[in-house]
Formats: sequence, structure tokens, C-alpha cells
Amino acid sequence: MDEVIRITKDIKAGNFKPIYFFMGEESYYIDKLTEFIEDNILTEDEKGFNQMVLYGRDTSIEEIVSNAKRYPMMSDRQVVIVKEAQELTRTIDKLEAYAENPQPTTVLVFAYKYKTLDKRKNNTKLLDKTGVV
Repeated sequence: MDEVIRITKDIKAGNFKPIYFFMGEESYYIDKLTEFIEDNILTEDEKGFNQMVLYGRDTSIEEIVSNAKRYPMMSDRQVVIVKEAQELTRTIDKLEAYAENPQPTTVLVFAYKYKTLDKRKNNTKLLDKTGVV
């Protein structure tokens, strides 16, 4: 709960991390944080060109990274949200290259429900170092 409050305070203050990877068995806070980011980082005018919502079942890590590497249009940043990211479990390790060097103008959000990543893997360590896990 304290982590949720800290993340929302940081976002309200304009301190954005390049990657947010929300995971766990409990989906309530994952949904709330994802929704908070969706509603609060960009203005309504900026959302049309600079906010993208993808679904794990319908996308790939390559497509997510490609979208995350784009530059925002008429805005300081863009937001890429991946809902149902648990559907990408088999290929999530491909995210490692992006996590090493994320686009500074992109806020990439993963809603990885009902599962967790192996914290011993390099991929998870990189995500935690670069963003918020």
C-alpha cells in the first residue's frame, strides 16, 4: 500500500519513471495504478497522439518496444500501456534490451496480473533498476 501511495505522489509531482511493471496475484492495485497513469500523465489533448493501450494477447514484445521507441507528437512524452501483460510470459525476456536503454520521453506501463516475474532473472533486475517493479 505504501508503494502505491509513493508511486501516485511521484506521478502527481511530475517524476515519471520510464518503465512501470505492476505485477502480482492481486489485480486491484495493478488496475488502479494503471488507470491513474492513464488519466494523469497526459492531458486530454495529448492523449490522441501520445497514449497507446495494447493488450498482451494481441501484441508482441517487438511491437511494444517499437511503439515505446517512437517520439511523442506535440507533447513532452508519450504513454504506452500494456494490459493483460501476463499473456506475454514466454517472450518477456526480450524486453531486456529496451530496459537497458529506455526512451526517456516514453512512460511504458505493464499490467502483469495473477503472476510475478522471477526476481532472480536479469530481466527483472534491469526493470527494477530502470523503472518501478
